[in-house]
Amino acid sequence: PNRTSLPELLIDGPYGSPAEDHRKYDVLLLVGLGIGATPFISILRDLLNNIIKQHEQAEGLSGSCSNSNVSSDHSFTCLNSEHGNRTPKNQRRTLNTKNAYFYWVTREQGSFDWFREIMNEIADSDIKGVIEMHNYLTSVYDEGDARSTLLTMIQTLNHAKNGVDIFSGTKLRTHFGRPKWKKVLSKIGTKHKSERIGVFYCGGPSLGKELSTLCHEFNQTGCSRFEFHKEHF
Repeated sequence: PNRTSLPELLIDGPYGSPAEDHRKYDVLLLVGLGIGATPFISILRDLLNNIIKQHEQAEGLSGSCSNSNVSSDHSFTCLNSEHGNRTPKNQRRTLNTKNAYFYWVTREQGSFDWFREIMNEIADSDIKGVIEMHNYLTSVYDEGDARSTLLTMIQTLNHAKNGVDIFSGTKLRTHFGRPKWKKVLSKIGTKHKSERIGVFYCGGPSLGKELSTLCHEFNQTGCSRFEFHKEHF
């Protein structure tokens, strides 16, 4: 008997995480909802390690150049600024990223415990302000709302006195409500004109659609280039 022909099956993939492309951008906007912040913590660690490495190399290079007994070859490497490059090739930065903006939006206050250590480490080590972090707690009324005024006062006083946020337990102050995304992208685009900005999002589809639309709108009217990447948890 004739066998029934089977349908043709095509397989395409596998694909890596969209966040793997973060190294090629001048500026990063990282947006995580709840547990969706997880893939971006790895990026922040990568950036932080690069910041620490550059700082250590700069200190080592400065010490070597100030040593009167250095060899002539080493002195030439340190002092030659013909091309504005004072760093040996093997010590040049491996990332294109100059600035990163991290927005973490969560409903549960306890979620901040997950990444408290890395956030405090960034606050202590990022002297030049390469990484800008923003925590948002959506279970509290928006900032400016009369119903959250008392909480804001207590938060402000405690942070001023102890340097710790009462909601996240970190040195980073927590915002209430949700970010105004159009204002966020506008601010970043204005600050980084004519640069490629990688927008990486991990969370539900609703906000992903909003961010994608905003990126398209700003690309039509501004001189910065927003490139949107998403993944869903």
